[in-house]
Amino acid sequence: MSLDTEMLEILRCPETHQTLTLAEAELVAALNAKIAAGELRNRGGETVSEPIDGGLVRADGTILYPIRDQIPEMLIDSGIALG
Repeated sequence: MSLDTEMLEILRCPETHQTLTLAEAELVAALNAKIAAGELRNRGGETVSEPIDGGLVRADGTILYPIRDQIPEMLIDSGIALG
């Protein structure tokens, strides 16, 4: 997953305004496994049904904002709690 470096420098968490980094491939793969098993919910309480191409992880490491088709979903409810 590749996101323009300048865009990544501009984007911030919509809730806390912390910086974001691209998720590691291992994390994306683990989340996609949970999605395939129907075991992953977003912060809005909805079951995540579509696999993600990547993600943006908040600086504190607690939330991932999914990326699909190179478009980050920067809505608080779309975030996925980590840990």
